[in-house]
Amino acid sequence: MYKVIQWATGAMGRTSLRRIIEHPDLELVGLFVYGDKAGRDVGEIARRPKTGVIATNRIEDILALDADVVMHMPRLTRPYDAMNDDVIRLLASGKNVISIAGFHWPDHQGTGYAAPLAAACDRGQSSLAGLGLNPGMLVERITLAASAMSARLDHIRVSEAVDASNMSAPEFVFDLMGFGSDPNEVDLAKGPLAGLYRTLFGEIFANVAHSLGTQLTSHVDDHRITTTPADITMAAGVIPAGTVASTEWRWIAGFANGVKMELSILWTAAPHLHPRCDQPHWLIELLGRPNIKLTMDIADEDPNGPASRGLVDATVSIALGAIPDVCAARPGFFAYPAPPGYRARF
Repeated sequence: MYKVIQWATGAMGRTSLRRIIEHPDLELVGLFVYGDKAGRDVGEIARRPKTGVIATNRIEDILALDADVVMHMPRLTRPYDAMNDDVIRLLASGKNVISIAGFHWPDHQGTGYAAPLAAACDRGQSSLAGLGLNPGMLVERITLAASAMSARLDHIRVSEAVDASNMSAPEFVFDLMGFGSDPNEVDLAKGPLAGLYRTLFGEIFANVAHSLGTQLTSHVDDHRITTTPADITMAAGVIPAGTVASTEWRWIAGFANGVKMELSILWTAAPHLHPRCDQPHWLIELLGRPNIKLTMDIADEDPNGPASRGLVDATVSIALGAIPDVCAARPGFFAYPAPPGYRARF
Protein backbone atom coordinates (compact mmCIF):
# COMPACT_ATOMS: atom_id res chain seq x y z
CA MET A 1 0.00 0.00 0.00
CA TYR A 2 1.39 3.39 -1.02
CA LYS A 3 0.43 6.53 0.89
CA VAL A 4 -0.34 9.26 -1.64
CA ILE A 5 -0.89 13.01 -1.55
CA GLN A 6 -2.70 14.65 -4.45
CA TRP A 7 -1.50 18.16 -5.33
CA ALA A 8 -4.11 20.32 -7.14
CA THR A 9 -7.54 19.50 -8.52
CA GLY A 10 -7.77 20.78 -12.07
CA ALA A 11 -8.96 18.43 -14.81
CA MET A 12 -5.92 16.18 -14.36
CA GLY A 13 -5.91 16.45 -10.58
CA ARG A 14 -9.58 15.57 -10.13
CA THR A 15 -9.18 12.49 -12.32
CA SER A 16 -6.08 11.46 -10.39
CA LEU A 17 -7.86 12.05 -7.09
CA ARG A 18 -10.71 9.71 -8.04
CA ARG A 19 -8.29 7.04 -9.26
CA ILE A 20 -6.32 7.21 -6.01
CA ILE A 21 -9.48 6.93 -3.88
CA GLU A 22 -10.64 3.89 -5.85
CA HIS A 23 -7.29 2.10 -6.24
CA PRO A 24 -6.87 -0.96 -3.98
CA ASP A 25 -3.11 -0.38 -3.55
CA LEU A 26 -3.19 3.37 -2.87
CA GLU A 27 -4.17 5.23 0.29
CA LEU A 28 -5.00 8.91 -0.04
CA VAL A 29 -3.57 10.76 2.96
CA GLY A 30 -3.71 14.39 1.85
CA LEU A 31 -4.89 16.88 -0.75
CA PHE A 32 -3.43 20.29 -1.56
CA VAL A 33 -5.84 22.71 -3.26
CA TYR A 34 -5.86 26.21 -4.61
CA GLY A 35 -8.75 28.62 -4.12
CA ASP A 36 -11.77 28.04 -1.89
CA LYS A 37 -11.73 24.22 -1.69
CA ALA A 38 -9.69 24.12 1.53
CA GLY A 39 -11.52 22.69 4.53
CA ARG A 40 -13.76 20.42 2.47
CA ASP A 41 -13.75 16.63 2.61
CA VAL A 42 -11.87 15.18 -0.34
CA GLY A 43 -14.79 12.95 -1.24
CA GLU A 44 -16.98 16.00 -1.74
CA ILE A 45 -14.43 17.55 -4.11
CA ALA A 46 -14.04 14.29 -6.04
CA ARG A 47 -17.79 13.58 -6.08
CA ARG A 48 -17.21 10.43 -4.10
CA PRO A 49 -18.27 9.30 -0.59
CA LYS A 50 -16.61 11.15 2.28
CA THR A 51 -13.08 10.00 3.02
CA GLY A 52 -12.25 11.79 6.26
CA VAL A 53 -9.31 13.48 4.50
CA ILE A 54 -9.67 17.26 4.51
CA ALA A 55 -8.25 19.44 1.75
CA THR A 56 -5.75 22.13 2.66
CA ASN A 57 -4.13 25.11 0.94
CA ARG A 58 -1.21 25.20 3.39
CA ILE A 59 1.95 23.43 2.28
CA GLU A 60 2.94 23.11 5.93
CA ASP A 61 0.02 20.72 6.44
CA ILE A 62 1.21 18.63 3.50
CA LEU A 63 4.82 18.56 4.68
CA ALA A 64 3.72 17.24 8.07
CA LEU A 65 2.02 14.19 6.55
CA ASP A 66 3.57 10.73 6.35
CA ALA A 67 3.40 9.89 2.64
CA ASP A 68 5.33 7.94 0.03
CA VAL A 69 4.62 10.15 -2.95
CA VAL A 70 3.02 13.41 -4.03
CA MET A 71 1.13 13.44 -7.35
CA HIS A 72 2.06 16.97 -8.44
CA MET A 73 -0.51 18.21 -10.98
CA PRO A 74 -0.76 22.00 -10.95
CA ARG A 75 -1.35 23.95 -14.13
CA LEU A 76 1.88 24.77 -15.95
CA THR A 77 3.15 28.16 -14.81
CA ARG A 78 5.28 31.03 -16.01
CA PRO A 79 8.16 31.25 -15.41
CA TYR A 80 9.00 27.57 -15.74
CA ASP A 81 10.70 27.41 -12.33
CA ALA A 82 7.80 29.01 -10.44
CA MET A 83 6.86 25.66 -8.88
CA ASN A 84 10.37 24.67 -7.84
CA ASP A 85 10.29 26.06 -4.29
CA ASP A 86 7.24 23.94 -3.42
CA VAL A 87 8.73 20.84 -5.04
CA ILE A 88 12.04 21.36 -3.23
CA ARG A 89 10.23 21.48 0.12
CA LEU A 90 8.26 18.33 -0.71
CA LEU A 91 11.38 16.42 -1.73
CA ALA A 92 13.36 17.58 1.30
CA SER A 93 10.57 16.37 3.58
CA GLY A 94 11.16 12.82 2.36
CA LYS A 95 8.35 12.59 -0.17
CA ASN A 96 8.87 11.35 -3.72
CA VAL A 97 7.29 13.65 -6.31
CA ILE A 98 5.72 12.65 -9.62
CA SER A 99 4.87 15.75 -11.66
CA ILE A 100 3.02 16.24 -14.94
CA ALA A 101 4.08 19.92 -15.01
CA GLY A 102 7.76 19.59 -15.86
CA PHE A 103 10.90 18.03 -14.34
CA HIS A 104 11.34 15.54 -17.20
CA TRP A 105 15.10 16.14 -17.53
CA PRO A 106 16.12 18.84 -15.01
CA ASP A 107 19.82 18.74 -15.88
CA HIS A 108 18.98 20.19 -19.30
CA GLN A 109 18.14 23.49 -17.60
CA GLY A 110 21.61 23.93 -16.16
CA THR A 111 23.19 23.65 -12.72
CA GLY A 112 21.44 26.69 -11.30
CA TYR A 113 18.08 25.07 -11.95
CA ALA A 114 18.89 21.43 -11.26
CA ALA A 115 21.24 21.64 -8.27
CA PRO A 116 18.68 22.80 -5.65
CA LEU A 117 16.30 20.05 -6.76
CA ALA A 118 19.05 17.44 -6.60
CA ALA A 119 20.10 18.67 -3.14
CA ALA A 120 16.51 18.37 -1.91
CA CYS A 121 16.37 14.78 -3.18
CA ASP A 122 19.57 14.07 -1.28
CA ARG A 123 18.27 15.63 1.95
CA GLY A 124 14.98 13.78 1.82
CA GLN A 125 16.32 10.59 0.19
CA SER A 126 13.55 11.07 -2.35
CA SER A 127 13.08 10.97 -6.12
CA LEU A 128 11.67 13.52 -8.59
CA ALA A 129 9.98 12.32 -11.78
CA GLY A 130 8.42 14.30 -14.59
CA LEU A 131 5.98 11.98 -16.35
CA GLY A 132 3.15 12.55 -18.77
CA LEU A 133 1.90 11.85 -22.26
CA ASN A 134 3.88 14.52 -24.12
CA PRO A 135 6.45 15.17 -22.75
CA GLY A 136 7.07 11.86 -21.03
CA MET A 137 5.71 9.01 -23.14
CA LEU A 138 5.26 9.78 -26.83
CA VAL A 139 8.87 10.48 -27.78
CA GLU A 140 10.83 9.15 -24.82
CA ARG A 141 9.28 5.70 -24.71
CA ILE A 142 7.25 5.04 -27.88
CA THR A 143 9.29 6.79 -30.58
CA LEU A 144 12.62 5.66 -29.19
CA ALA A 145 11.36 2.07 -28.94
CA ALA A 146 10.39 2.17 -32.61
CA SER A 147 13.89 3.34 -33.52
CA ALA A 148 15.16 -0.16 -32.70
CA MET A 149 13.91 -1.15 -36.17
CA SER A 150 16.31 1.31 -37.82
CA ALA A 151 19.43 0.05 -39.55
CA ARG A 152 20.25 3.72 -40.13
CA LEU A 153 18.44 6.64 -38.52
CA ASP A 154 18.60 10.03 -40.24
CA HIS A 155 15.57 12.01 -39.13
CA ILE A 156 12.87 11.87 -36.44
CA ARG A 157 9.61 13.74 -37.00
CA VAL A 158 6.90 13.86 -34.35
CA SER A 159 3.76 16.00 -34.73
CA GLU A 160 0.79 16.44 -32.43
CA ALA A 161 -2.57 17.99 -33.27
CA VAL A 162 -5.18 18.66 -30.59
CA ASP A 163 -8.62 20.17 -31.10
CA ALA A 164 -8.93 22.56 -28.15
CA SER A 165 -12.32 24.00 -29.11
CA ASN A 166 -14.10 22.17 -26.26
CA MET A 167 -11.67 23.23 -23.53
CA SER A 168 -13.54 25.22 -20.90
CA ALA A 169 -10.89 26.79 -18.61
CA PRO A 170 -10.39 30.45 -19.70
CA GLU A 171 -7.13 30.81 -17.79
CA PHE A 172 -5.72 27.85 -19.72
CA VAL A 173 -7.09 28.71 -23.16
CA PHE A 174 -6.35 32.43 -23.14
CA ASP A 175 -3.20 32.43 -21.00
CA LEU A 176 -1.26 29.17 -21.44
CA MET A 177 -2.46 28.52 -25.01
CA GLY A 178 -2.33 32.16 -26.09
CA PHE A 179 -5.69 32.11 -27.86
CA GLY A 180 -7.33 35.49 -28.32
CA SER A 181 -4.00 37.35 -28.42
CA ASP A 182 -3.76 40.24 -30.85
CA PRO A 183 -0.73 39.61 -33.10
CA ASN A 184 -0.38 43.38 -33.58
CA GLU A 185 0.26 43.72 -29.86
CA VAL A 186 1.87 40.41 -28.83
CA ASP A 187 4.25 38.27 -30.86
CA LEU A 188 3.55 34.87 -29.31
CA ALA A 189 6.26 33.21 -31.36
CA LYS A 190 8.95 35.30 -29.67
CA GLY A 191 7.45 36.06 -26.28
CA PRO A 192 7.38 34.47 -22.81
CA LEU A 193 4.93 31.75 -23.85
CA ALA A 194 7.29 30.55 -26.57
CA GLY A 195 10.09 30.59 -24.02
CA LEU A 196 8.06 28.49 -21.59
CA TYR A 197 7.36 25.78 -24.17
CA ARG A 198 10.91 25.80 -25.49
CA THR A 199 12.09 25.11 -21.95
CA LEU A 200 9.49 22.39 -21.27
CA PHE A 201 9.74 20.52 -24.56
CA GLY A 202 13.50 21.07 -24.76
CA GLU A 203 13.81 18.41 -22.07
CA ILE A 204 12.54 15.89 -24.66
CA PHE A 205 15.53 16.60 -26.89
CA ALA A 206 17.90 16.14 -23.94
CA ASN A 207 16.32 12.77 -23.24
CA VAL A 208 16.60 11.70 -26.89
CA ALA A 209 20.27 12.74 -27.01
CA HIS A 210 21.01 10.68 -23.90
CA SER A 211 19.11 7.68 -25.24
CA LEU A 212 20.88 7.79 -28.62
CA GLY A 213 24.26 8.09 -26.92
CA THR A 214 24.96 11.53 -28.38
CA GLN A 215 24.66 15.26 -27.61
CA LEU A 216 22.25 17.99 -28.66
CA THR A 217 24.08 20.42 -30.96
CA SER A 218 21.29 22.72 -32.21
CA HIS A 219 17.76 23.66 -31.19
CA VAL A 220 15.90 26.12 -33.46
CA ASP A 221 12.42 27.59 -33.06
CA ASP A 222 10.05 27.52 -36.07
CA HIS A 223 6.66 28.46 -34.58
CA ARG A 224 3.48 29.15 -36.57
CA ILE A 225 0.52 31.23 -35.44
CA THR A 226 -2.95 31.17 -37.05
CA THR A 227 -5.54 33.93 -36.62
CA THR A 228 -9.27 33.48 -37.12
CA PRO A 229 -11.13 35.39 -39.85
CA ALA A 230 -14.32 35.41 -37.76
CA ASP A 231 -15.27 35.31 -34.09
CA ILE A 232 -15.09 31.84 -32.54
CA THR A 233 -17.32 31.03 -29.57
CA MET A 234 -16.00 28.15 -27.48
CA ALA A 235 -16.64 26.84 -23.99
CA ALA A 236 -13.92 29.06 -22.50
CA GLY A 237 -15.17 32.26 -24.15
CA VAL A 238 -14.99 34.18 -27.42
CA ILE A 239 -11.92 34.44 -29.64
CA PRO A 240 -12.37 37.69 -31.61
CA ALA A 241 -11.76 37.84 -35.34
CA GLY A 242 -8.18 38.71 -36.21
CA THR A 243 -6.75 37.19 -33.03
CA VAL A 244 -4.87 33.95 -32.41
CA ALA A 245 -6.96 30.81 -32.73
CA SER A 246 -4.16 28.25 -33.16
CA THR A 247 -0.55 27.84 -32.16
CA GLU A 248 1.90 25.37 -33.61
CA TRP A 249 4.96 25.21 -31.37
CA ARG A 250 7.67 23.70 -33.54
CA TRP A 251 11.36 23.00 -32.98
CA ILE A 252 14.10 21.60 -35.21
CA ALA A 253 17.08 20.00 -33.47
CA GLY A 254 20.34 18.40 -34.48
CA PHE A 255 22.48 15.84 -32.67
CA ALA A 256 26.21 15.20 -32.78
CA ASN A 257 25.67 11.78 -34.38
CA GLY A 258 24.06 13.42 -37.43
CA VAL A 259 20.42 12.62 -36.60
CA LYS A 260 17.93 15.48 -37.06
CA MET A 261 14.66 15.82 -35.17
CA GLU A 262 11.49 17.88 -35.63
CA LEU A 263 8.82 18.20 -32.94
CA SER A 264 5.59 20.13 -33.52
CA ILE A 265 2.64 20.69 -31.19
CA LEU A 266 -0.51 22.10 -32.82
CA TRP A 267 -3.27 23.32 -30.49
CA THR A 268 -6.27 24.85 -32.19
CA ALA A 269 -9.69 26.28 -31.45
CA ALA A 270 -10.37 26.28 -35.20
CA PRO A 271 -9.84 22.72 -36.45
CA HIS A 272 -11.54 23.61 -39.73
CA LEU A 273 -8.48 25.74 -40.55
CA HIS A 274 -6.11 22.78 -40.16
CA PRO A 275 -6.42 19.65 -42.35
CA ARG A 276 -3.97 17.98 -39.94
CA CYS A 277 -6.79 17.80 -37.38
CA ASP A 278 -8.60 15.20 -39.53
CA GLN A 279 -5.76 12.77 -38.82
CA PRO A 280 -4.80 10.97 -35.58
CA HIS A 281 -3.47 12.96 -32.64
CA TRP A 282 0.12 11.97 -33.32
CA LEU A 283 2.20 11.17 -36.37
CA ILE A 284 5.66 9.67 -35.83
CA GLU A 285 8.18 9.24 -38.66
CA LEU A 286 11.61 7.69 -38.43
CA LEU A 287 13.43 8.30 -41.70
CA GLY A 288 16.49 6.34 -42.73
CA ARG A 289 16.72 2.67 -43.57
CA PRO A 290 13.95 1.63 -43.47
CA ASN A 291 11.43 4.49 -43.25
CA ILE A 292 9.05 3.88 -40.35
CA LYS A 293 5.71 5.62 -39.80
CA LEU A 294 3.41 5.30 -36.80
CA THR A 295 0.12 6.98 -35.97
CA MET A 296 -1.54 7.11 -32.57
CA ASP A 297 -4.92 8.38 -31.47
CA ILE A 298 -6.52 8.55 -28.03
CA ALA A 299 -10.26 8.95 -27.57
CA ASP A 300 -12.72 8.58 -24.73
CA GLU A 301 -14.69 5.33 -24.57
CA ASP A 302 -17.86 7.44 -24.81
CA PRO A 303 -17.90 9.07 -28.27
CA ASN A 304 -20.15 11.79 -26.85
CA GLY A 305 -17.85 12.48 -23.90
CA PRO A 306 -15.53 15.50 -23.56
CA ALA A 307 -13.00 15.67 -26.38
CA SER A 308 -10.03 15.87 -24.02
CA ARG A 309 -11.07 13.21 -21.48
CA GLY A 310 -9.17 10.41 -23.18
CA LEU A 311 -5.97 12.48 -23.06
CA VAL A 312 -6.56 13.23 -19.38
CA ASP A 313 -7.12 9.54 -18.61
CA ALA A 314 -3.94 8.55 -20.43
CA THR A 315 -1.78 11.19 -18.74
CA VAL A 316 -3.02 10.30 -15.27
CA SER A 317 -2.55 6.59 -15.95
CA ILE A 318 1.09 7.15 -16.90
CA ALA A 319 1.75 9.15 -13.73
CA LEU A 320 -0.05 6.84 -11.30
CA GLY A 321 1.38 3.73 -12.92
CA ALA A 322 4.87 4.96 -12.12
CA ILE A 323 4.35 5.12 -8.34
CA PRO A 324 6.00 1.75 -7.51
CA ASP A 325 8.99 2.48 -9.77
CA VAL A 326 9.58 5.99 -8.47
CA CYS A 327 9.22 4.93 -4.84
CA ALA A 328 11.72 2.10 -5.38
CA ALA A 329 14.25 4.24 -7.22
CA ARG A 330 17.46 5.61 -5.78
CA PRO A 331 17.23 9.23 -4.59
CA GLY A 332 17.59 11.81 -7.35
CA PHE A 333 16.08 12.52 -10.75
CA PHE A 334 13.98 9.66 -12.12
CA ALA A 335 13.42 8.94 -15.80
CA TYR A 336 12.42 5.65 -17.35
CA PRO A 337 15.29 4.16 -19.33
CA ALA A 338 14.48 4.31 -23.01
CA PRO A 339 13.62 0.92 -24.51
CA PRO A 340 16.54 -0.48 -26.52
CA GLY A 341 16.57 1.69 -29.63
CA TYR A 342 18.83 2.88 -32.39
CA ARG A 343 22.53 3.24 -31.55
CA ALA A 344 25.03 4.21 -34.21
CA ARG A 345 27.88 3.25 -31.87
CA PHE A 346 28.04 0.81 -28.96
